[in-house]
Amino acid sequence: MSTPAHDPLTDPLTDPHAAAATDPLSRERAHLAGSRAALRAMREDVESLDIRDVTANWVNAEVLARQIEERIKALADLSDTPLFFGRLDYLHAPGADQAEGADGERFYIGRRHVHDHDGDPMVIDWRAPVSQPFYRASKKDPLDVSLRRRFGYTRGDITAYEDEHLSDPGEAARTSKLLQQEIERPRVGPMRDIVATIQPEQDEIVRSGLGGTVCVQGGPGTGKTAVGLHRVAYLLYAHRERLARTGTLVIGPNRSFLHYIEQVLPALGELTVQQATVDDLVANGVEVRGTDPAPAAVVKGDARMAEVLRRAVYAHVTMPTEPVVVVRGSRRWRVPAYELESIVQELLDRGIRYGAAREALPQRVAHAVLVQMERSGEAPDDRVQDAVARNAAVKAAVKQVWPPVDPAKLVLRLLTDADFLAEHAAGVLDDDEQKTILWAKPVRGVKAARWSAADAVLIDEATDLVQRTHSLGHVVLDEAQDLSPMQYRAVGRRCTTGSATVLGDLAQGTTPWATRSWDEALAHLGKSDGVIEELTAGFRVPTDVIGYASRLLPHIAPGLAPVASVRENPGFFAVRPAAGAAETVAACEELLRNEGSTGLIAADARVPALADALAAAGIGHLAPGEETTAETRLTLVPASLAKGLEYDYVVLDEPQAVVDGEPDERTGLRRLYVALTRAVSGLIVTHASPLPSQLA
Repeated sequence: MSTPAHDPLTDPLTDPHAAAATDPLSRERAHLAGSRAALRAMREDVESLDIRDVTANWVNAEVLARQIEERIKALADLSDTPLFFGRLDYLHAPGADQAEGADGERFYIGRRHVHDHDGDPMVIDWRAPVSQPFYRASKKDPLDVSLRRRFGYTRGDITAYEDEHLSDPGEAARTSKLLQQEIERPRVGPMRDIVATIQPEQDEIVRSGLGGTVCVQGGPGTGKTAVGLHRVAYLLYAHRERLARTGTLVIGPNRSFLHYIEQVLPALGELTVQQATVDDLVANGVEVRGTDPAPAAVVKGDARMAEVLRRAVYAHVTMPTEPVVVVRGSRRWRVPAYELESIVQELLDRGIRYGAAREALPQRVAHAVLVQMERSGEAPDDRVQDAVARNAAVKAAVKQVWPPVDPAKLVLRLLTDADFLAEHAAGVLDDDEQKTILWAKPVRGVKAARWSAADAVLIDEATDLVQRTHSLGHVVLDEAQDLSPMQYRAVGRRCTTGSATVLGDLAQGTTPWATRSWDEALAHLGKSDGVIEELTAGFRVPTDVIGYASRLLPHIAPGLAPVASVRENPGFFAVRPAAGAAETVAACEELLRNEGSTGLIAADARVPALADALAAAGIGHLAPGEETTAETRLTLVPASLAKGLEYDYVVLDEPQAVVDGEPDERTGLRRLYVALTRAVSGLIVTHASPLPSQLA
């Protein structure tokens, strides 16, 4: 669609090639062509750099070459991605004294900055302060913007535009059709950025400062994942040097989810953000080959386990009972047991990590020897102290008093030695809880153990007690509601000196240890001062679909407000009785006639039978995380992997089977809530068994 041309600013403010154009759409297309040419020139300038005479050595050359390579990648022009998506015409130049009647300026808002050969901007990065009114300005508060123009694209080409004259009192406020179309555009392939559709309440979260931790509670389709990713992109723009030193990390629930979101940041020109699951973070060299029964996983994930581990680690310290005698030449220096005990107690009282204290102990003992040397008239220096610290007698005493601790061996002993566990869990875990986590059979050693994911988290906790975990500048934690307290602690260790963005939905917690409140989660994360924000406007899920799914909320999250869909397209929704898999396959065939992606979501146990039924019908399908193509647009999704994914159309097979596939009804209903809310345009529910009563 387009609106009549109304340019409050003069044409020379646009691209020089635009002057020859006679209509607004042609002028905008000319500016797009000029901007693409300018971006290409920027890339060619970087590609032509000769660094042979500016690097002192091969190390500098390698670093600079890698930086240049990343810069070239960041300047890539994605042909099917609009280089700019909006335009702002200001009444006055930003920062100018409005009383002087200064002429306004025009800015094109895009995914990255583009300038011409003179250095003048042709496209302004969406993260720049001057771009903020594109997301925040309104008829009520125009922020000195006279015109906001949105562009419609088809395969990277401008095909429409839409204007809002924000400072014109004669024009009524209205909903942007182009904005609505962009929100409702069919989804094929991985998740895309929402940079053209960020809403004011989302923009506030995106642009919040680096110093504080933000927790975003958002129901299905509120855009919380996209908000978190765009917040990373914004922080990298606003604090690039600091985050380049300290690093950023996005943590997702599983590999399928990370594959789904992995193209969002590169599309915004950000290539340095790491991605991982919690399991990746806590690997610590042990292989996870086992699984825990739910009761054992709950106890292992309880924050009280941190105290059990702390006790077990520091129990290795024993107070000295014998003096240390250091022989140097013809002299013997004796540090009495009571003085050694005082040194050890001081290190314990300081609460420093076990390994750091163990490294400090020989230096403390050596210092005590040097004090005696000085009293006797000698003048020892640091080299003498280091030599004393390496003395065999000192090393032997340290080994006896403060022996090394292997975190994996420690956890293995706790899980296999009932007496050792009872000693350190006394008053923390009751007898039944201790029995719940004890392994039934003895294990030969660490490599032979069938470690579970929860065990790996315990080893990570013990490792941090021994040696400090490296902290990053910023961590984004998505689908956080499924983490145990001990997993929160593991993530918190990765941002002790940085900040975090926590994203989740309490109603979608599908683990027996799911988060009960965000205040509690932030406390376990070590970020009790974090700010909790709530997104309630749904941009993805159609009204009928979210309304149906919200019937479950009183049973799974009684205090949570339902999402209010703001989509104008009501979508498609149907509940159909089915005699068997044939009807489910037929529903898939029906939805595949539409444009976009289709997901078939089913209880994990039913996936193999449905895969066979699809194959028999000649319908190809993908696994979660695999990119859809023009030929294959159906993804078969086990309910356990559906979280965070979205499809234009969804067929949900046997809701009751989804509920029954979980260890308890509440978790099963939460899993069902997730499955019901993956659709962007339409949902068909097929069932042979009766529906869960909570959906009545």
